[in-house]
Amino acid sequence: MLFLLMLLQRWLHKALQGLLLLLTHDLGITIGIFSFLFLPGVLLHELSHFFAAKILRVKTGRFSVIPKVLPNGKVQLGYVEVAATDFVRDSVVGVAPLISGMGVILLVAQYIFGLPILATEQLGPRLLPQLWGSVFQVPDAWLWIYLVFAVSTTMMPSESDRHAWFPLLFFSAGILGLAVLAGAGDWLKTAMASPFGHFSRIAVLIFGVCNVLHLAFLAPIILLQSLVSRLTGYQVR
Repeated sequence: MLFLLMLLQRWLHKALQGLLLLLTHDLGITIGIFSFLFLPGVLLHELSHFFAAKILRVKTGRFSVIPKVLPNGKVQLGYVEVAATDFVRDSVVGVAPLISGMGVILLVAQYIFGLPILATEQLGPRLLPQLWGSVFQVPDAWLWIYLVFAVSTTMMPSESDRHAWFPLLFFSAGILGLAVLAGAGDWLKTAMASPFGHFSRIAVLIFGVCNVLHLAFLAPIILLQSLVSRLTGYQVR
């Protein structure tokens, strides 16, 4: 689910940038519109880094949500300067946008749209059409859908956010292995199976909602890009 969301995010951003460039014929305007559309998510992303660093007592520098084109051609929608520290705090600061983004989506789904995300046992294939239908009966439903979409498409940690993940995973695997060798395997299985399983089901539902939203927006954007390309005779590569 998470890997699929990363792919859909990349495809959607590329398709939307291409459509905007075909419509405006101006890279600066395209970047401006693109960044404005995702501003709520970008702001949450960078604030998550900032506050996570502050809580962990990691020094921070400049903060910006003004987009700019990097030397490699990629568009940076925002950034916050964070001092390098140990791999544990680096990993937490890096993953903070994903955690906060999932939290916002969970709150909106559970308490605005009334989807029983926290009670995963209440969800089933037969109930999904009914639940999705009730979403559009909520006042300002499209505004909330836009917010969830903007957050979901900007909450993924960037490559620089993930640089400390491998050392942390390696360290965690080592600790877990030592615990199992020490005879704590059965206790860990009993203690962690239920909460980990519940969290996993919630995460799958959240990422499932994000994937559905990305697919719902991606299809018309690609169709519009193809239509505009045929009408204007221009193509984006």
